[in-house]
Amino acid sequence: MLIGLTGGIGSGKTTIAGALRERGYAVYDTDSAAKRLVLTPAVRQRIEQLLGEDVYDGNTYLTSRVAERVFADPDLLYGLNAIVHPAVRDDLSIFNFRFSTEHPFAFVESAILYESGFDSACDYIVAVIAPKTLRIARTMARDNKSEEEVKRRIKAQMSNCQLRHRVDYVVENNGRQPVSVLVDKLLRHLHRKYCKQT
Repeated sequence: MLIGLTGGIGSGKTTIAGALRERGYAVYDTDSAAKRLVLTPAVRQRIEQLLGEDVYDGNTYLTSRVAERVFADPDLLYGLNAIVHPAVRDDLSIFNFRFSTEHPFAFVESAILYESGFDSACDYIVAVIAPKTLRIARTMARDNKSEEEVKRRIKAQMSNCQLRHRVDYVVENNGRQPVSVLVDKLLRHLHRKYCKQT
């Protein structure tokens, strides 16, 4: 089974993913994959055709320059996503094939699981959810951003309510329980589900 792991900024999704890795589970991070794939020749060539060669400096992808262009032009953002998302999906398929024979399930971590269409590759989807005030505090401390900047980013993402209605399981990361306990609960749930299906 490929388990989708999603959640908004500051929810603790990446912390949960890290705890799963520590326990030996394979976790595919779509952000890291995208950063790696934009440097491959085929993807780089298409991005340069769309945005210009100056979005690369040697072997460095100039994220801030790309962001300035695509967030000012919805057509460019759409075009960039149409290049990067399929490349990530293809790479994810290879990951899933490799690990599906070794483990009962692997995970794919993505903040934009639904927006990118990566959810279609998943057998089951888990959302990590936290109260908005806690998400703001976590993100401000981690990213050194202002409260207003963080609120804008949260507003641009799927809400907790929307996620609750779309996913199969919710991890309530409200700070009341250690991450290890939350991960234990999640894994017990997944093992019960997997055992029922096999």
